[in-house]
Amino acid sequence: MFYLTTEMSFDAAHFLKDYNGKCRNLHGHRWRVIAKIAKEELEKAGQLRSMVIDFGDLKDALKEVTDYFDHSLIYEKDSLKPKTLEALIEEEFVLREVPFRPTAEEFSRYFFNQLKNQGFPVKSLTVYETPGNCATYEE
Repeated sequence: MFYLTTEMSFDAAHFLKDYNGKCRNLHGHRWRVIAKIAKEELEKAGQLRSMVIDFGDLKDALKEVTDYFDHSLIYEKDSLKPKTLEALIEEEFVLREVPFRPTAEEFSRYFFNQLKNQGFPVKSLTVYETPGNCATYEE
């Protein structure tokens, strides 16, 4: 089995609605996202001969899905009061609504599926919220 790993990072704020702790408050992270792909055989011919895939293709795909969240406020659908949302929009903040609670666990599954849907043979996807705390998703 061959494994390739690439990573990207982005800066974004979030909060956890209905959480009893510090993370219920708006705060930011440098999110670190590590994608690991796996393939049993190397390509046999062509430009990719003796490779799993082109690292550049994987890196570009991961960059695209993580850049969407860079320097934004990530919030769960229906977690902000309409007046709050209206004020943030009026201030022209970059807002990214997601249909899940924006935890490292949920983001690991989200980014896994984003890459899988693009045809990458994803083995696992790890998301770090802080340098010492991460969540990994694999099927």
